[in-house]
Amino acid sequence: MEEDIDTRKINNSFLRDHSYATEADIISTVEFNHTGELLATGDKGGRVVIFQREQESKNQLHRRGEYNVYSTFQSHEPEFDYLKSLEIEEKINKIRWLPQQNAAYFLLSTNDKTVKLWKVSERDKRPEGYNLKDEDGRLRDPATITTLRVPVLRPMDLMVEATPRRVFANAHTYHINSISVNSDYETYMSADDLRINLWNFEITNQSFNIVDIKPANMEELTEVITAAEFHPLHCNTFVYSSSKGTIRLCDMRASALCDRHTKFFEEPEDPSNRSFFSEIISSISDVKFSHSGRYIMTRDYLTVKVWDLNMENRPIETYQVHDYLRSKLCSLYENDCIFDKFECVWNGSDSVIMTGSYNNFFRMFDRNTKRDVTLEASRENSKPRAILKPRKVCVGGKRRKDEISVDSLDFSKKILHTAWHPSENIIAVAATNNLYIFQDKVN
Repeated sequence: MEEDIDTRKINNSFLRDHSYATEADIISTVEFNHTGELLATGDKGGRVVIFQREQESKNQLHRRGEYNVYSTFQSHEPEFDYLKSLEIEEKINKIRWLPQQNAAYFLLSTNDKTVKLWKVSERDKRPEGYNLKDEDGRLRDPATITTLRVPVLRPMDLMVEATPRRVFANAHTYHINSISVNSDYETYMSADDLRINLWNFEITNQSFNIVDIKPANMEELTEVITAAEFHPLHCNTFVYSSSKGTIRLCDMRASALCDRHTKFFEEPEDPSNRSFFSEIISSISDVKFSHSGRYIMTRDYLTVKVWDLNMENRPIETYQVHDYLRSKLCSLYENDCIFDKFECVWNGSDSVIMTGSYNNFFRMFDRNTKRDVTLEASRENSKPRAILKPRKVCVGGKRRKDEISVDSLDFSKKILHTAWHPSENIIAVAATNNLYIFQDKVN
């Protein structure tokens, strides 16, 4: 495959950075809303930061596309499970937006145990002229009230409020790894290592268990659920992936408990590639339906695969993300990097795939031209309107001037979370505690 994808005219438009970053500042999820006007990030400190896209002005046409902070709120707090003597982290594992129905925005956020539904709304007017209260909000003595006033709304500085509308708790024994909103917009599912639950947005005190792979004897456990997602168009269909590198497609019309899958996607292992690490690197860390609903994309440690829903025995496309790490698996196992969970995303037309790697590199694969490119999110190229240059990794032998040796890659700098604008070529890349937003160059 070539890596000369027209130097990928992408320029940077925003960088969120903390000079003195703490563990709590590390970004743990990134998600555009359905229009792409808002972008939400969650971090290990339990905070959600929402960015809003700048509106285009006649004076500054080029400013269209820049994202600025719109709202910040604390979504989850650290908790303690006294029955199990376990700390529950506040880290936000996933954020999912609901389609906008009115002036307010709604999103789901989850940590390991609890899913919350948040309403984000604007207020630019305040009521004045209460009859029973004074202007400071204190109750007035009824004896002093001699006239009736008509309250009026006065303009005030714009205030963005985030309020929790629902809290869905106490349904997961294990850590939640996925949430997915159904296309009926009435239900959503949450998945942990062994179970998937179906929730109604209006009911917080009970959920319906639709998948349960927990064996009677935990010593017989051979695989866990790693990710789950609803079909974008059919509300009865969903997929979930496993640590064994398999994907199961389930139909909720077939039975109430979807333990028996409708389709089973698995690629036979090549015996010549078998090694001690085979099982670890074949574990799927992310699964995504294409926008059309025809394909499924999965990400394991070294590759991204695209599956056709009509062909279960092998993927129709396989893309090597960082095959040069195959010789480094031993050291990656020792420093635990081999267990990193990389995500993958489609562009709006399902023609390009993006996923992350190490050294703050991220990869793009064009499904039509079969070309690919490696780009880097770093402070050096984070100046506004800076054009990203493709990067190449050299394995042994002579190294060219613009190449980086595989031995000098920084494995502490990893891009696990990325997002793609639903209709435009704007991408968001989370590199540890920094958020980079890139867009196609506007000529």
